[in-house]
Amino acid sequence: MHKKLRLRNRADFGRVYRYGKSFANRQLVVYWSVRNNVEQFRLGISVSKKIGNAVVRNRMRRLIKEIVRLHKSEIREHVDIIFIVRKGAVSMEYKELEKSVLHALRKAGLVRASRA
Repeated sequence: MHKKLRLRNRADFGRVYRYGKSFANRQLVVYWSVRNNVEQFRLGISVSKKIGNAVVRNRMRRLIKEIVRLHKSEIREHVDIIFIVRKGAVSMEYKELEKSVLHALRKAGLVRASRA
């Protein structure tokens, strides 16, 4: 993911947590906040040390970034998104995790309507 598309600093994370909305399933929690001065969505990923060691945490970050990268054309613009990984996601295969991420995004209303 490009650096422009990442949420990195503490103030941005705090703003999304405080003023944003959230949705959770067994594997992920999604926080999002609308931000009109951003041309695309921005993504932040939080993985606690409770999830596992650095190898496991970084693997989860990489998998979620890849899933979002592959589906970025479907995700709404002008929004900041934060994924918080829960323990249930660690044991999942890639396809299962992809379904879980897309489910959370759909339930949060962050996926554009498909053009049929």
